[in-house]
Amino acid sequence: MIGNSRVALVTGAGSGIGRAVALKLQADGFDVALLGRRVAELEKTAADAVSGGGRFLVTPADVTDETAVHAAFEKARAAFGRLDLLFNNAGTFTQGVPLEDLPLEEWKRVVDVNLTGPFLCAREAIRIMKAQTPGGGRIINNGSISAQVPRPFSAAYTATKHAITGLTKSISLDGRADNIACSQIDIGNAATDVTAKMASGILQADGRVMVEPRMDVAHVADAVLYIANLPLDANVQFMTLMATGMPFIGRG
Repeated sequence: MIGNSRVALVTGAGSGIGRAVALKLQADGFDVALLGRRVAELEKTAADAVSGGGRFLVTPADVTDETAVHAAFEKARAAFGRLDLLFNNAGTFTQGVPLEDLPLEEWKRVVDVNLTGPFLCAREAIRIMKAQTPGGGRIINNGSISAQVPRPFSAAYTATKHAITGLTKSISLDGRADNIACSQIDIGNAATDVTAKMASGILQADGRVMVEPRMDVAHVADAVLYIANLPLDANVQFMTLMATGMPFIGRG
């Protein structure tokens, strides 16, 4: 089953940004391994494959489970022969409460998914990219606008997304000698189920609740594809992609 196509693995591929990116890559000819916890949702993504594009492979795993992540990447490598792109996208939120009311188990859950998960996936990707011929590859981390500035009552999410910036920089530095590029895309208000509440109103830093504009998730998929198609001697280190009218500049 090993082929000669470009190969990508997308985490959180069963919905939202992950699904949109996976479909965009597949339509462009990438073979795509779909990683996520919910097999049925991954299969829905795979069912939307376009004719003439690359192949999909469902690789169910919880990104916080070291053994499951390793098995998923090995399944993708065995099926497709290499790995050219990892889109580290899987993430989660906490309940919106003041920091002093945030349970420790919620903090740990978010750290596990948003930080440990991308680390485990990047580690597997780097191992494959170093060993393959030709060597090298690209990792794109979903940083979120919260990698730059917080929303109210988002300490765990914001802390993990700030940490993703450190992970991105470390991968960029440590991967340089092995032709492994790493980018971070900070996304603001892509229209998915996760951001649906923004259409009815969301808490602002000054205590108001206001509707925030959203952008089509297709723009995120287009941006990821642009970075994915760059030669490895060029890189978008950081990109902020957001709904133009959202309260980001001036937030706080």
